[in-house]
Amino acid sequence: MTRAPMSTPDPKAPMPRQIPFIIASEGCERFSFYGMRNILTPFLLTTLLVFLPTEAARKAEAKAVFHSFVIGVYFFPLLGGWLADRFFGKFNTILAFSLIYCAGHACLAIFEDSVTGFYTGLFLIALGAGGIKPLVASFVGDQFDSKTKHLAKRVFDAFYWIINFGSFFASLLMPLFLVSFGPSIAFGIPGALMGIATLVLWLGRKMYVIVPVSPNNPDSFMRVVRTALTTKDPTAGNLGTWIALLGVILAVGSFALWYFNLLDIVPVMCLAVVLVIAFGGVGTAMQLERARGLHPDVAIEGVRAVLRILIVFALVTPFHSLFDQKASEWVVQGGNMALPGWTFDPTGRTAFQPAQMQLFNPMLVMLLIPFNNMVLYPALRKMGFEPTTLRKMTAGILFSGLAWIAVASLQVYMDETGDKLSILWQILPYFLLTLGEVLVSATGLEFAYSQAPPSMKGVIMSFWNLTTAVGSLWVLLVDAGIRNQSVMSQIKNTGLSQTAFLMFFFAGFAFLATFVFWLYAKRYRVVDNYRGGEGTPPPATTGGGKIPQAIARGR
Repeated sequence: MTRAPMSTPDPKAPMPRQIPFIIASEGCERFSFYGMRNILTPFLLTTLLVFLPTEAARKAEAKAVFHSFVIGVYFFPLLGGWLADRFFGKFNTILAFSLIYCAGHACLAIFEDSVTGFYTGLFLIALGAGGIKPLVASFVGDQFDSKTKHLAKRVFDAFYWIINFGSFFASLLMPLFLVSFGPSIAFGIPGALMGIATLVLWLGRKMYVIVPVSPNNPDSFMRVVRTALTTKDPTAGNLGTWIALLGVILAVGSFALWYFNLLDIVPVMCLAVVLVIAFGGVGTAMQLERARGLHPDVAIEGVRAVLRILIVFALVTPFHSLFDQKASEWVVQGGNMALPGWTFDPTGRTAFQPAQMQLFNPMLVMLLIPFNNMVLYPALRKMGFEPTTLRKMTAGILFSGLAWIAVASLQVYMDETGDKLSILWQILPYFLLTLGEVLVSATGLEFAYSQAPPSMKGVIMSFWNLTTAVGSLWVLLVDAGIRNQSVMSQIKNTGLSQTAFLMFFFAGFAFLATFVFWLYAKRYRVVDNYRGGEGTPPPATTGGGKIPQAIARGR
């Protein structure tokens, strides 16, 4: 059968008029989220956890609470993506979870002196932010088709730029507000911004492209997986089924970590889901052909595509384990460094705060994204090197490891000399980490959307967000592992402090992940799953070679 030609991009196509509503809403929501996240560790250390007997205990608990919260934020996308794909659609799901999000902010502002009330607020924010997180980026992608998808590259860049615009001002202002006006005002301002974000999104409701859901799809991802795992083949055995079952058993057994107080319940839930996904994915891949004939070929190939994408996602998790510690481990290190004499407070009443160093991250993102797109990538192409998505992501993981070598070197110097370095030395690791972020996260948003089969975009985006949760899970598992006295004695024998050792450990973790990611990227076949005009299958190319020009940029 002859295929109809694919629609080509229309260079004269206008930008969809609903895009500004989504971008403006995202900017407010990101200020809201990063505003509260960037003051969470300082608030826990100085206010909520002051009842703990020692500074070391407060730091350990603050780090555990922070990364448990991050895990929740990036774990609940699984719920949001599933509800959107199966029942309510992206817009309705985003709107509903945004209201939960607002309620969480209200709890933080009201219950500043109550551990239970404050943690309830963190839970509601994790649920609300997590519920919308996989959907906003894919909702942006839904507004484009095969004729306008060349504009989507610019919008995804703008989307990531506005995220960092909100993060920059949140990092600049919120630590000052916390010190100058107290927790109620400091946590109330992000709540007000989240209310504005919800209102702006609602105002554009009549202009959005709404992709219909398929609640009773007999060939959904989970149904194909179930067929593959439950269909018996007397000639080949059922090893894949047993591997998937082993994942379930290990997931149930992981709750022992919570029972013995080694991990909190949220990280354990995340670990359980990861075990089910990992072992279930391996088992499904081994027996996927058993679904052939019981489901259409397109559904089977869709599942195969998802499994391939999940391997890429798994290899990105070490990057997130390094990246999110800038808001915990790096802030703690900054508190032990010499602060500059100047301040961003125009009244001069509030000194520079260690948490404000995080403003260099979004500031550098806003500079690096246009620099990369207008200078670096064109220069590389002129030299005959195509900066594909997977090549960028490989380099990004590598740069994150270099950032931790830099920050660990600062720690070693202070440990050995007893001198307090200026906190401004952290600008170097912030630059390296941000370069890694732009190469991994900014490109990964579009990668996740473009690689997802049309019926599974919400779920795929939720899996992409799960990589961040797993990154924080790695942090908590490592922290739990070093509590063992024999491990601590081995660290002491290295001559490094525990903090410096862990920094070098995570750098090595990133370098190993870089090598494995590079090996897999050479074999990965990139596809183009944007909404097409004729519904024809997209072309595929290898991850290391050239990709279609329409999807080359922004990867």
